[in-house]
Amino acid sequence: MSTTPTPASLHYGDGEFAILKPGPFVRCAVTDRPIPLDVLRYWSAERQEAYYGPAEALSRMVEP
Repeated sequence: MSTTPTPASLHYGDGEFAILKPGPFVRCAVTDRPIPLDVLRYWSAERQEAYYGPAEALSRMVEP
């Protein structure tokens, strides 16, 4: 019986994040792509969401 991994739950701060619920990845708020925690570099502390890369982060910054 295989189990599907569940995403981690994080609290995003300025320059760092804290793991609230362990998991191997989080989901991009723009694309819903999984982002392994060891490569997570882009997030918004204000919106409390993660981004796959700089293009996704920028696209959220220009939204109203």
